[in-house]
Amino acid sequence: MSQQEEEYINEENDNETQDELSIEQKGEHKPLPSRLKQIVLSLPESPGVYQYFNKEGVIIYVGKAVNLKRRVSSYFNKNHQHNLKTRILVSQICDLKYVVVNSEQDALLLENALIKKHQPKYNILLKDSKTYPWIVIKNEHYPRIFYTRQLIHDGSQYFGPYTYLPAMKTVLELVHSLYKIRTCSYNLDPLKIHNSNYKVCLQYHIKKCQGCCEGRQKEEEYNKNIEEIKYILKGDLDYLEQYLEKEMMAAAEDLRFEEAQEIKNKLEQIGNFKSRSTIVSPTLHNIDVFAIDIDDDNAFINYLKVVHGTINQAYTFEYKIKGDDEKEEILATAITEMRERFKSVSKEILLPFEIGYKIEGAEITVPQRGDKKKLTDLSMQNVKQYRFDRLKRMEKFNPEQRAVKLLTDIKNELHLKELPVQIECFDNSNISGTDAVAACVVFRMGKPSKKDYRKYNIKTVVGPDDYASMQEVVRRRYTRMVNEGEQLPNLIVADGGVGQIEVIRQVVEDELHLNIPIAGLAKDDRHRTNELLFGFPPLVIGMSKDSQVFRLLGHLQDEVHRFAITFHRDKRSKRQVHSALDDINGIGEKTKELLLKTFKSIKRLKEQPLEEIEKVVGPSKAKIIYDALIEKKED
Repeated sequence: MSQQEEEYINEENDNETQDELSIEQKGEHKPLPSRLKQIVLSLPESPGVYQYFNKEGVIIYVGKAVNLKRRVSSYFNKNHQHNLKTRILVSQICDLKYVVVNSEQDALLLENALIKKHQPKYNILLKDSKTYPWIVIKNEHYPRIFYTRQLIHDGSQYFGPYTYLPAMKTVLELVHSLYKIRTCSYNLDPLKIHNSNYKVCLQYHIKKCQGCCEGRQKEEEYNKNIEEIKYILKGDLDYLEQYLEKEMMAAAEDLRFEEAQEIKNKLEQIGNFKSRSTIVSPTLHNIDVFAIDIDDDNAFINYLKVVHGTINQAYTFEYKIKGDDEKEEILATAITEMRERFKSVSKEILLPFEIGYKIEGAEITVPQRGDKKKLTDLSMQNVKQYRFDRLKRMEKFNPEQRAVKLLTDIKNELHLKELPVQIECFDNSNISGTDAVAACVVFRMGKPSKKDYRKYNIKTVVGPDDYASMQEVVRRRYTRMVNEGEQLPNLIVADGGVGQIEVIRQVVEDELHLNIPIAGLAKDDRHRTNELLFGFPPLVIGMSKDSQVFRLLGHLQDEVHRFAITFHRDKRSKRQVHSALDDINGIGEKTKELLLKTFKSIKRLKEQPLEEIEKVVGPSKAKIIYDALIEKKED
């Protein structure tokens, strides 16, 4: 539960809760059914898991809570007008059941199990339903090592799962290259080997197997190799290197030089393999790292597995968000599921922020600096890159789908009558009223349409009056568009709050009698956009700042600000380089450059006698320049 929710519920006493418990249906608050109301009021303030049922008795949501009463009550005594998904969920709740557990980590585990079992409609669900491969060491004589997607409980050992297939194949290639493990599927029972039931195959002749099927390699030696291979599969290469170095030195001391050379070759191959892995500080061992990024209805969660200073697992998962779960709750659920899926027993978990839940068997750390902070930053970098790549793929294969979805989200959030295909945004720029300009940028289908951008010199306003300047520009733009029959925008966005929205509305609605929706983007004390305003009177539209809608509108605001500032700077620069020669008829740019190059400045030019000027530009031009400059000097 978020801190905001806790603060809200703490303000309510029991009597107020009894009066206010209600269920939202079609935007209206209706009293809870008496049975459901009694359950909510009698909930314990203990950790637990709750389940919501619809009228058909189907589980539609499973949730966890550190405090059951606070969490469940928040669904019924809060106004969810800005969260459509939660409104729909609450409107369908007809019954609820709960289970009290001993701790929040027990709640996490139980929630995870119930979600997997029932797949509720409104829970976050892992979109990736793949079965990832494992590397298995079979429980048999002369064990085979290969990859599989099926886990069979026959005593075999499994390592993984591997989310990146090339990495798994690289590990297998290293294992078979170092130890020449058999690849045949024979049942190498000692009695069958003794009875010569098998003959060596091509793998033996090309030196990729040591002929264990004919007894040419003893099972004891083979099993010793298997024990060494386990260190590779666990990612514990440092220990294996130390072990092999001791074996190499012992072989050299016993004058077994060929065997020592073979071990040296193994060490070189392991070193090459390590150089292709992502190496972090060697002091970091057995650590899980997670990071999360949220985009509208999706949560992207990156998982890194660190063993002996090496990242040997890295993957980003995508969850579908169907309710109003906070990112802390989503991440807590994902950590539980990922650790179970990957059989992780890491004793430490690194996170970018606190999640409010404990994870069984592990300590949670939120690093602020050092090597561990670098790991959480790396995890966040991976998750953002995955999200970026995903959006690029969507745009590549279906460029209009994402734009239409984005515009549909804006339409739904603002309750517009039509899709905001064309959005326009205005901004002013001046310094104490001087060089006052304004700009209008246009977005079509969610993308900048730069050919439609417009610049405006403020003509009728004197001094630094942003409201009057905004009205002038809006009036000029839409009067012209109406007169020329151009397509009007579906949405106007003001770079400002309530005041800017109102002055635009006065021109658009009161003067021009146009029906164009108007929104505003208000900034906080640090000049960062933090609110979207809409309606009359303007109200704050609640939405996540990480949502694509908010990012699009923020991009719109940044673009109009950039365009207006650039125009203002250009105008100011031109005024600053303007000289007295620019106002003299008959004097062109080349003559001006020649004079300034010769006399260095207008001041020194004014001090020159006519004869000196004639030497540079000739008598006729010199007379014109001399007379004009003398007049200006007298003025």
